Amino acid sequence: MPHLTDDDIYYWRQGTHTHSYERMGAHPNQRGTWFSVWAPNADRVEVTGDFNDWRFGADVLDRREGGLWEGYVRGAQPGDKYKYHLQADGEWFDRTDPYAFRMEPPAQNTYEGLSALITDLDTYTWGDDAWMTTREGPSGIDGPLSIYEVHLGSWRHEEHGASLSYREVAEPLADHVQNLGFTHVEFLPLAEHPYYGSWGYQILGYYAPTFRYGDPEGLMHLIDTLHQRGIGVIMDWVPGHFATDPQGLTYFDGSHLFEYEDPLMREHPDWGTRVFDFGKNGVRNFLLSNALFWMDKYHVDGLRVDAVASMLYRDYSREGDWSPNVHGGRENLGAISLLQDTNEHVYDEYPEAIMLAEESTAWPGVTTPTEHGGLGFLYKWNMGWMHDTLEYASKEPVHRKHHHGDLTWTLSWAFSENYTLPLSHDEVVHGKNSLWSKMPGDDWQKAANLRLLYAHMFGHPGKKLLFMGGEFGQHREWDHDRALEWDLADEPLHEGLMEWLGDLNHLYQNAPALWNDQEDGFEWIAYDDRENSVLTYRRLNGDRSLVFVLNFTPVVREDYRIGATGDGRWHERLNSDSDVYGGSNVGNRGAVHSDPVEKHGHSHSLSLTLPPLGALVLEPAE
Repeated sequence: MPHLTDDDIYYWRQGTHTHSYERMGAHPNQRGTWFSVWAPNADRVEVTGDFNDWRFGADVLDRREGGLWEGYVRGAQPGDKYKYHLQADGEWFDRTDPYAFRMEPPAQNTYEGLSALITDLDTYTWGDDAWMTTREGPSGIDGPLSIYEVHLGSWRHEEHGASLSYREVAEPLADHVQNLGFTHVEFLPLAEHPYYGSWGYQILGYYAPTFRYGDPEGLMHLIDTLHQRGIGVIMDWVPGHFATDPQGLTYFDGSHLFEYEDPLMREHPDWGTRVFDFGKNGVRNFLLSNALFWMDKYHVDGLRVDAVASMLYRDYSREGDWSPNVHGGRENLGAISLLQDTNEHVYDEYPEAIMLAEESTAWPGVTTPTEHGGLGFLYKWNMGWMHDTLEYASKEPVHRKHHHGDLTWTLSWAFSENYTLPLSHDEVVHGKNSLWSKMPGDDWQKAANLRLLYAHMFGHPGKKLLFMGGEFGQHREWDHDRALEWDLADEPLHEGLMEWLGDLNHLYQNAPALWNDQEDGFEWIAYDDRENSVLTYRRLNGDRSLVFVLNFTPVVREDYRIGATGDGRWHERLNSDSDVYGGSNVGNRGAVHSDPVEKHGHSHSLSLTLPPLGALVLEPAE
């Protein structure tokens, strides 16, 4: 009986085989292993490996419909290395299995001769039942989402400089994230990638976790550990383009199978990678299945889809050298359809999943449901907020009054999509400086400015994301070859910054007013005090509210009056200038009472002392 059923072939040819990984690739049983591969241009396909002493011609696969090949090899067992040996147009060549669940470490850091390993992914015993049960049910945008973004290889190193393995990093990472109060970890891509300097964004093995940190069970253990500590896991996913390394997906069967045949569309000009041809059904099967694979087999809670804009536009970075779609337009219709289908299938099977888009243009409806014509993501990165806010925060305080609008106008589009506010890895590399180094002033002022920046991020509508190192104020830019500057975390100003971030996260998790990212959840109290560079706004959820007062100058402001909703006492819930955080301890002694003095359209107001470069979070007493 063949491995690929008639239904498999039907769904494959339709481009709707959303779990093709269950049939394609290598699947062992007690006596041997089934192999299946897509290679429509090949005239002959063989599988060679440890099980046949790498002899050509020993195990020949049978051709099936839809360009598929399959065969059963007795004696081939988990742990055996293998490759496909293909003939097309009279030439022979080797290829690594596109559906490989594991790949061997390359010799001398090259993928020449790379082999896949037969792997059984069902041997790990998971311990995250409580997490998986708790997360069930329709996901929504009304809860807290605070993401700690991690490049696993440079988070922390062993004493001799090597990266920690999946297993070694599990407990310390879980401790760190839990102590800081983040709800989720987002990993830069962990799928197999030849070039370490790509940070994982130039992938060769879409179904194989990178060998650099261990085996598949090691990654399962890491995710399992985070789940058992109440921490969700998001993984970066790169369905737009792939690595060009030998024996990978490029020119896989002697034809441009996975990539575009059109030379104007085939190569990505920014990265020198190959672009998937999203209109081919085999490519759609490969990518749709891959998104679900990480959730099925590794219990990943969501995906952050990288470089969505480069997928949506056929002319992206091409400066005139591009081919229009069938209607003569610049939209990539295949990519749009793929993204919509991916989100639909993910939410059909995992209603609680978190799908985020890194989309850097004004493409409409990124987070609009597909049934209403949108792409169907749950969240979109707010790149405009990130750019304008960092641009403002990096200016000397004396000049900030001239750029006040950089902070206020972000609210003009804050509710057009479901946004995440990203202080991501992209902002601390390539000469952009670390967040700490972006801030003006001496070390005390840099720390105060960062505390103020984080307060505004948590006060502004949108979910939260911070790249590793930002929590304690790393001095140097992120370098993927070096561990974070953990020694800084023990210094008072940096330790105080980490304490502040933890308190913001814990406030965020326990204040529903900060989860309400709809228009009725935000209200300006005063947005126009550019002369003093002060912002004041209220976050609301029903009758519960928090007030943020942000002073972006190093001047202590006495008797600064803001409008208040009626008579009553207000608690100073958080003060970024507290000496606990490394501040100067200027504030309001923990509470203030409103006066019957009209201000900002209210009959009552609060007279506050604003700390220098400080943030106050006020809450009405019950």
